[in-house]
Amino acid sequence: MEIRKQKGKQVGRLTVTDKQHQEDLQRLRLLRPIDDDFMRCLFKDNIPLAEFVLRIITDKPDLIITDCETQKDMKRLAGARSTCLDAYGTDSDGKKYDLEVQRQDKGADPHRARYHSSVMDIENLHSGQEFKELPDTYTIFIIEKDFYGQGEAVYPIERINLATGKSFEDGEHILYVNGEYRGESDIGKLMHDFNCTKADDMNFELMANRTRYLKENPKGVSEMCKIMEDMRSESLKEVALRMLSAEKYALEEIANISGLSLDEVKKLKAEQTA
Repeated sequence: MEIRKQKGKQVGRLTVTDKQHQEDLQRLRLLRPIDDDFMRCLFKDNIPLAEFVLRIITDKPDLIITDCETQKDMKRLAGARSTCLDAYGTDSDGKKYDLEVQRQDKGADPHRARYHSSVMDIENLHSGQEFKELPDTYTIFIIEKDFYGQGEAVYPIERINLATGKSFEDGEHILYVNGEYRGESDIGKLMHDFNCTKADDMNFELMANRTRYLKENPKGVSEMCKIMEDMRSESLKEVALRMLSAEKYALEEIANISGLSLDEVKKLKAEQTA
């Protein structure tokens, strides 16, 4: 993408102006771990931090995370809605964890939690396997506000047999974490840290060190700016795709409004109709 009549540096196909770069730096100073674009870098290649956070949320102090991937694209059935998990981890027992941060209540709709849980099931049962081989899954939503309004730190969601009152024991676990919760417990301190903009204000060293790296170390700052540049590019592509779907705009008009080059708009149209 080319931003016309403005000087800037080239990052891939994206020209980033000095003004945009300064705006990104200002925005970076205000980001918190509960902001998804910051969380994406916070847990990237950082198994110890993911393990630490999951131990507190699940109340499993001996939990061992063996693998963690951010922005995990999950398999999907043809025609089904795809999804990208914020942080996807596996523990030493093969259990799977999807850790999501949601600023708004609408992003934490129970149907969304159900869908995230289902895509992990599809990802983890292969042809020829028995259904009982499905691993336990944990879908965890950290929400900025108290979604259920009862003042609890964590709201565990489990299926039960209504006739017997006993657990259904299907291995599916959903947890809603109250981002407003505070207190001297580890979960209270953790939620405090998730809402901090400054590393020096955080309780836990692992969170503070990673935050300090991403906000103060030149290499970490560069990583975060690249993420914000990528997200800006993706948002412009989304505008172009919506205009293409409307089928009432000329390609040149879409390029002018979206900020993409005409060649990029043509490529998006070709991909859309393929």
